[in-house]
Amino acid sequence: MLTVAITLLVIDAIALIVLVLLQSGKSAGLSGAISGGAEQLFGKQKARGIDAVLHRGTIITGSLFFVLTFAIAYLI
Repeated sequence: MLTVAITLLVIDAIALIVLVLLQSGKSAGLSGAISGGAEQLFGKQKARGIDAVLHRGTIITGSLFFVLTFAIAYLI
């Protein structure tokens, strides 16, 4: 049981890292200042769905990470 929980924790940790790295940053940096309103009107609407899915996935995997961590601590 402990081996299964640790394996799931490692898989969840890797998935959490991947989801965090795939998310776009909140600040657009210099390119956002140059492109101006066109980026706000057209660019962010397409990415909104993907960013929402990545954000929701990060919340789920983060919660699962804490649950598995507490379960492993209880099993030990």
